[in-house]
Amino acid sequence: MNIRPRTALFTACLALLALPLAVQAEEHRDGRRGGDGRGERRGQVEQRVERGYAGRGYVYDNRFDHDRYYPRPGYRVPVRPSGGYELRYRGSPYYYSGGIWYRPWGPRYEVVRPPFGIGVSILPPFYTTVWFSGVPYYYADGTYYLWEPVRREYVVTEAPAREEAASTRPPAEPETYAYPRNGQSDSQMASDRYECHDWAMRQSGFDPTQPLGGVSANDVGAKRDDYRRAERACLEGRGYSVN
Repeated sequence: MNIRPRTALFTACLALLALPLAVQAEEHRDGRRGGDGRGERRGQVEQRVERGYAGRGYVYDNRFDHDRYYPRPGYRVPVRPSGGYELRYRGSPYYYSGGIWYRPWGPRYEVVRPPFGIGVSILPPFYTTVWFSGVPYYYADGTYYLWEPVRREYVVTEAPAREEAASTRPPAEPETYAYPRNGQSDSQMASDRYECHDWAMRQSGFDPTQPLGGVSANDVGAKRDDYRRAERACLEGRGYSVN
């Protein structure tokens, strides 16, 4: 009787039985307990994509959970990217496409950082809104934009002071509470509140229903305070206690 084939068969069976245990151990070490291998394959694909982007001169922007890849400054493309438009700023030509800024470099186009003060009519397609001191900044690819109502453009600006204090959550706007001292009805109160809002808006030049109140970013705080004072004065003049 030949023992060797039986020994080989027994060894092969042990190997097959041990394989699931080895896979489970590997998944446990990696923190993947699904057992179907999809998490591991997905991680491998993400690593390959990341290496591919890095190899093509891209960098990963994860500030404020933005989580997008962009070509690094100095990266050059042989032809002008499609879907953008040309503009000039202080005599220099620029090209803006998909939130990325370029300048001509001979027959090529080089990725650059935009100068402060240049404006665009369209925000980058994957921007992140960042709030600082009640003012929304729009962020993408290391660049901050502010809406300028006079120019009706999103203007490239410097990072907000104390950038680390910026937040992706909008600030809670304090609500004005008005108590009817003279027994005004709900319908009368609604009418008075709207008329006082309209009057305060005209007096202050600040409209809380519009982005930045319809004023420049530098004037938001002062104009908002003017609006609230005017609204309060109007409501109190109509017989309301205001908090």
